[in-house]
Amino acid sequence: MKAWLQAARPPAQANIAVPLLFGQALAYAQAGAFSWKRFALVHVYGLFVHLFIVFANDAADWRADLGNKTYNVFSGGSRVVPEGKLTPRQLANGAMLMALGIGAIGAVAGFIERLPFAVVLAALPLGILWAYSFPPFRLSYRGNGEVLQALGVGVVLPLTAFYYQAGTFAPLHLASIVPTALLGYAGNVTTALPDTPADRKARKRTLAVVLGERPARITAIGVTAAALLLGFMALPGKAPWIAAVAALAPAVALGLAVPLVPHANASARNACLRFVVLVAGAGSLAQLGWTAAAFIAP
Repeated sequence: MKAWLQAARPPAQANIAVPLLFGQALAYAQAGAFSWKRFALVHVYGLFVHLFIVFANDAADWRADLGNKTYNVFSGGSRVVPEGKLTPRQLANGAMLMALGIGAIGAVAGFIERLPFAVVLAALPLGILWAYSFPPFRLSYRGNGEVLQALGVGVVLPLTAFYYQAGTFAPLHLASIVPTALLGYAGNVTTALPDTPADRKARKRTLAVVLGERPARITAIGVTAAALLLGFMALPGKAPWIAAVAALAPAVALGLAVPLVPHANASARNACLRFVVLVAGAGSLAQLGWTAAAFIAP
């Protein structure tokens, strides 16, 4: 059981839960819809998605993880395969079980809650993860894995949460998810930084491998800053000052990351970890700020 808990990587749930919260806040702000029952359904869905992703990625990347010496709590997989606690086959079986859970939630939402697109929305994370980590696409190795994470975390998750609460996509201002898509892209670039030496050996074409670690850090900060500047798009109908207030805490975190840009290489593990925490934290704080504003701001 301890091995499976380690494989589950509980801190990674924030990458799923926060976009789902934001999507439900959009449904409340733009459609006046909120149900605690559907809130629970959304986050059970999110739990299955999270576990599917971490188990499947560990099963797909175990060879690269064996040679990863610069991992941290946010990167490098769960380490259960390198440490001999679970096998890739066990993780693949666990991922398939979680995929069934995602499908079951989609079926419950579709047939009991009368949300006909829920089954399609349940299939999307499976397809995106397959294209990200497995043949024939395997874009995390071939390049543009960042775009897939932007699509999955920044678009599909908020859309799914919005639909579960509102029961329709009609009231949604699509521009509202532009900032979250940017944060999804930046999040992938950021959390891949500690893995750069191992990714280079594994011939992964991450942004840090292709452009270099420092340009990747600059990109992560720049894209996150762009999302903060476009935060007003996440809050249509709200006064502009509300988005500005929501951006204060993440802007501070991002500002603290700037001095680390010159030297936070993967080999400087503590500096790299601080950079990842600050930039990824800025993205999460931004989404939580927009969520709070969508729920409570006039």
